[in-house]
Amino acid sequence: MALFSQTSQQGFQALLWKCHMVWPVSRCRQLFAASFSIPNREQINYFSSVTSSSTALPVDAKETDVLPAKKRSEVDCKEGKGLDEETKEIPEGKVHFSSSVGAAKKWSMSHVVSRHKFSFVQPPEKPLQAEEWNKLREEFQSPEIFEEVMLNSMIRCNSPIDVAKSLLTHLAKRNGDVAYNMLVKYLTLCVQQGQVSEIRDVYDIMKVRFKILESGAYSLLIRGLSNSNQWRMALTVLEEVKKIMIPSRTCYESCIKAASRHQELKLAFELYSEMLAKDVVPTLHVLQSFFDFSRGMKGAELQKELFGILLYLRENQIYPHRTFMRSIKLWFESLPGENWRGRLTKIKDSGQCPVCSHQLEDSNLTEEEYKHLSERIIKDVIHGTDTFRKTSPEELEAFQTFVENRLPFDIVIDGLNVSHIKSRKMQCENLFDAVNHLAKENARLLVLGRKHMLTNSSNWKREIMKEMQSKADFFFAENISEDDPFLLYATLRSGKHCRFVSRDFLRDHKACLSDSLTRHLFRKWQRGHQIVFFPSAEGRGINFLPAFRYDCVVQTTGDTWHIPYKDVFEEKYSYQVPRKWLCIHQK
Repeated sequence: MALFSQTSQQGFQALLWKCHMVWPVSRCRQLFAASFSIPNREQINYFSSVTSSSTALPVDAKETDVLPAKKRSEVDCKEGKGLDEETKEIPEGKVHFSSSVGAAKKWSMSHVVSRHKFSFVQPPEKPLQAEEWNKLREEFQSPEIFEEVMLNSMIRCNSPIDVAKSLLTHLAKRNGDVAYNMLVKYLTLCVQQGQVSEIRDVYDIMKVRFKILESGAYSLLIRGLSNSNQWRMALTVLEEVKKIMIPSRTCYESCIKAASRHQELKLAFELYSEMLAKDVVPTLHVLQSFFDFSRGMKGAELQKELFGILLYLRENQIYPHRTFMRSIKLWFESLPGENWRGRLTKIKDSGQCPVCSHQLEDSNLTEEEYKHLSERIIKDVIHGTDTFRKTSPEELEAFQTFVENRLPFDIVIDGLNVSHIKSRKMQCENLFDAVNHLAKENARLLVLGRKHMLTNSSNWKREIMKEMQSKADFFFAENISEDDPFLLYATLRSGKHCRFVSRDFLRDHKACLSDSLTRHLFRKWQRGHQIVFFPSAEGRGINFLPAFRYDCVVQTTGDTWHIPYKDVFEEKYSYQVPRKWLCIHQK
């Protein structure tokens, strides 16, 4: 057997269920103590905790029959490297346990341990006996956290499974049980090495001992099972998770990839649709996998689903990275009899594609759309409940009067945002460079500043501020005020031609909008009106990229697709729109 002695998997399960569900506790004690070599003095402590949520079954390192572990060289075993990705996900969601709060307390302790200064010890190369573990523990500067730190280090170094087992056996014999978080760490190592039988054993133990696991443990189990020939079992676990919580992104994506690998694409898309319906945001990696696994496959329904992913990118202003873009290109070109061809290009300033001569969508809103957006921004964002958390009605009214008396502006500048563009220069010099550059074409500028800019300090020189005020209008808000609503109000009130300068993505303000149509219009307006800026290569000045006349999102006419992409992967949204495009058209 994999995890416990030489007893068969079936024999162990029968024994476990009989003990837990039928036999009296006294008989259970005898059988389990005999099976796992637990000394008599530890039996009562162990069996009193069999149904506790804070403990786990002990193991015996002397009786191991495991699959070959991966070579230690496959995992970087240096101090300072983080744990396996799944261990970071473990605190996700609320933690529910079947009885006492002991597990939650011990789990909280594990987070303290992970940040402890003794975060790494070199694991042994082979299993140790109890006296050897005791010696290492005594030599460790903080013995009370030795086992936690040791298991973390085993994960980092990808230690052999039987070494980890010997540590858990030592713990079980010393304490009479093994804590929940130690079981999860062992599970992490099993998943890391693809030890499927071990993963199943740990899962069977946890199912009996805990009514509900927390999200990270479920993610580990599903990930481990989905990467094996027993991947359908991961779907069973996913169904169990759905009964008690919304599954994590990792849970869904592990099952999606497993289904896709086995050409169960209908199932994969059903899971994808389900995660979107539950507001679980997919990674670009899983979206790319759909195109990779569908390459060369016919089917109108499949094609419709993949087009749907491209429209999802459009709707959410997501820009694929170069690798993802290549997968999209190859999928189109692989469609039998469709004659799609993909070319990389840069769109002309006019919005025309040099490859297919198609004119991209205009970034400007219609008069009706602009009016609708302005009204909703003023109602939901400017006068919304969030605005007055960082400003006052009196200040907002004063600002509105200030703007109305000076309309219209050509460019509205987030002064504090721009002033931090280069850390080695005085903030007022950064802002001065921006104002000088933007004022060259006689543009009417409004700079949104803070009152501390008027104090003659090391960062804000009075003479520089005075010179800037001769080139632009300034409004100085209170130092604690939120200036984004001011920026939106002044830009929108100035008319469709007005642009704004900021590095903020304004995601919070989009979220304040009451409906999806308005949020869509807001993003489109933002893409066409936000001026991007960044330090020049030599570090002396600031470079500005004007807002596009065309809309920088995925778009299609049916026989053409134009997809903006970035060279590198970006998980987070960005206010910067890409300059590179993939043009796909039918010959």
